[in-house]
Amino acid sequence: MRLLIVYLFAFQLAFSSRGQNVGPLRLEKKVLLPGVTGRIDHFSADIAGRRLFIAALGNGSVEVVDAERGERIFEIKGLKEPQGLLYDSERNRLYVATGGDGKVRIYDGKSLGLESTLDFGDDADNLRMDPESGEVWVGFGNGEIGIIDSSGQKVGTISLGSHPESFQFDETADRVYVNVTKQLGVAVIDWKKRAVIAKWALGLSFANYPMALDRANRRLFVGCRLPARLLVIDTTSGQIIKALPTVGDADEVFYDEKRRCIYIVGGEGAIEVIRQQSPDVYQAASRTVTASGARTGYWWPSSDRLYVAAPAKGGQTAAVLVYAVGGAAERGGGAE
Repeated sequence: MRLLIVYLFAFQLAFSSRGQNVGPLRLEKKVLLPGVTGRIDHFSADIAGRRLFIAALGNGSVEVVDAERGERIFEIKGLKEPQGLLYDSERNRLYVATGGDGKVRIYDGKSLGLESTLDFGDDADNLRMDPESGEVWVGFGNGEIGIIDSSGQKVGTISLGSHPESFQFDETADRVYVNVTKQLGVAVIDWKKRAVIAKWALGLSFANYPMALDRANRRLFVGCRLPARLLVIDTTSGQIIKALPTVGDADEVFYDEKRRCIYIVGGEGAIEVIRQQSPDVYQAASRTVTASGARTGYWWPSSDRLYVAAPAKGGQTAAVLVYAVGGAAERGGGAE
């Protein structure tokens, strides 16, 4: 048994050190967030206004960064564990879900003044926008998704039976896929009927928090922490096509459609890049070292930039790490 443990440890060490800092990612700049402490959660972005919104959960604030200038320009303070963020460009609103009091606050997108507050009872978390109706969906409580209409009113809920983590809309199949971690799987919602129609088991993979979707190839990417792996699921059948070892403590997965790459951001302190050679064939491409606890971020496809939140640790100031991807990395440029 002792020999087996030593072997497994050696294997993990060898895997975690392979390919570090090799591949398509280049650290372009760091945007410092002085005074921000504790865990940092999810991002959203105002694409036209070139602003990033960062949920500083442990700090009780939303940090607003000018992505063009690479500096913080505003803070929304006094929040109880901000987790999910969503910027609605059409209506110029910022939605903020706070887990500590179970509320969703709606802010004017320009002034960032508070417009209204909706109470969901407990643990308001991930936010997503229905791309057809403009409704906002929020995961909350012990197993529900709440729906907010375009006027900012609560109009319904969907029961899941377990707290929802990341979820994705699939316009090609009229479905919504939801990580239900405590149920050890993925719930499948009929988008139009607003009801759960299936649940997909994940085998011996647990702690499934992040996910991303390749709609064209009908592949769902689910990040698991126990063990650290990425699952590739065929959305037509719910079958697991591939299970790939990856960075530990993953809390963000992004699919780069242009490069057919998957970026997994893990609190172990690295970004894992997996290349999609075909819908059924995947290969580990690179691993880029970030910072301990840096497990959330934002993929901005139009600018070829991956933003990663590095919390304040060991005397280091909290920061947003900006990585140029692919052609942007090869061209260089940007301030360090």
